[in-house]
Amino acid sequence: MPTPGEVSLAHRGVLFLDEMPEFRRSALEALRQPLEDCTVRISRAAASLSFPADFQLIAAMNPCPCGFLGHPDRPCSCTPVQVARYRARISGPLLDRIDLHLWIDPVDASGIFNRGQGASSHEVRARVEAAREIQLARGFINARIPQESMERICRLDTASRGMLVNAVKRAALSMRALGRVIKVARTIADLEGSPSIRDVHVAEALQFRPGMVED
Repeated sequence: MPTPGEVSLAHRGVLFLDEMPEFRRSALEALRQPLEDCTVRISRAAASLSFPADFQLIAAMNPCPCGFLGHPDRPCSCTPVQVARYRARISGPLLDRIDLHLWIDPVDASGIFNRGQGASSHEVRARVEAAREIQLARGFINARIPQESMERICRLDTASRGMLVNAVKRAALSMRALGRVIKVARTIADLEGSPSIRDVHVAEALQFRPGMVED
């Protein structure tokens, strides 16, 4: 009898995959359907079962097999072929379903105990809660806006549309990725308290897509 796996156990929570390319390709590809439908469906000869799987995926990976590509002090020992093969372990369709892609620079040892004066956790939480209330008032959190409501909730001005057209041409964004960029831009606007999506919000959202910014 099938039992809930990791993605269902992460329902309403976070599924964190460390060293993502080290997972089996079949296991990673199996994430695609739950990320879209928030459900895991298992079909067997005798029956078909569904398990809930509404989770937030967070994954981490090195830039290359040795881990030092782009490091300011330590040289990378990988060949371009090795780097390409390593990154190809994560398929394009799966990357399409990840909204935010961040390159994290190595920590500067001199800055460990000399942190800048950024926003406090309390201030950030207040902004996030305010943005979420805005979204709930519309009837959907931004990640769950149905296609038929996209144009009403995520209206774009001429400048924003032009920016997105150029991005599709430059980075060959799929329609799924394009929709996710628009939803991220809507979220950035909500965090700013802006009732409309402006080109600056779209520009920031595009920075989170692979291929838009050089490593």
